[in-house]
Amino acid sequence: MITEQIITVGSLEWFYREVTPTNSNNKPPVILVHGLPSHSYIWRRVMNNLEDQGFRAIAPDWLGSGFSAKPDKQDFPYTSAAYEKAFGEFLKALELEKVSLVVQGFLASVALQYAFNHADTIERLIILNTPLSPDVKLPWLMQQWSIPFMGDMVTQDPLLVDRTLEKGSGFVIEDKDLDIFRQPYLKSSAVGRALLTTTKNLKLSQTLKNLETKFFSWQVPTLILWGMADPWLSADIPEKLAANTSNIEMVKLEEAKHYPQEHWPKEVSEEIITFLRRQVV
Repeated sequence: MITEQIITVGSLEWFYREVTPTNSNNKPPVILVHGLPSHSYIWRRVMNNLEDQGFRAIAPDWLGSGFSAKPDKQDFPYTSAAYEKAFGEFLKALELEKVSLVVQGFLASVALQYAFNHADTIERLIILNTPLSPDVKLPWLMQQWSIPFMGDMVTQDPLLVDRTLEKGSGFVIEDKDLDIFRQPYLKSSAVGRALLTTTKNLKLSQTLKNLETKFFSWQVPTLILWGMADPWLSADIPEKLAANTSNIEMVKLEEAKHYPQEHWPKEVSEEIITFLRRQVV
């Protein structure tokens, strides 16, 4: 059963969802990181499947997203460096010394940055449809969020969640689920301001330039699980990484798009569980 938790790290509250199986398989906890503009609810079905197989799983809402704190930009700058530091502090607060990390989406690049800088804390890495090349740009739908005046209006519209998640996934999301994705936007204008500041300050190309070079020295077993029909991210880079790096493998989900965990949770869960269970040769 998924529980909802809050932990204060420094002066800021992190909201996270967690499953703790009664019959643990004693594997390291699985941390599932969301992208833009979703929050941890997008991992709900995958988390239930992980729990069924004995995995403890934790899915946080990024600061500025979902039900976590949405500090003013003077208190949290919403840069990739700030996110990376905050993510490390969150894991430390939960006393998690070794984890398997699952990432998806445009904001997830900062979790990859954390992983590459703290490889000793990562048991396995799983990458779903996340930008991996400095040539990648935010899709126009997301670029609008940081445009002066336009961004101020667009990011205050709860329907941006519907438009983005359904455009990226290519499928209709049930109203009961959209209601939960929209909730933060209906409660406060702070989430919209945080989204605007994040897209403006993330400097995606610079973050990804740093990541690109670190893949060459990355030794942790890694699975790239890719929705091949993604309208925003090409499969070229992950295919090259998998072809040229011995510790990286790739599984293709031919019909899945940018958010595979939302509409293909069974297939995604099966691949994740198989990979996490496999013995290192």
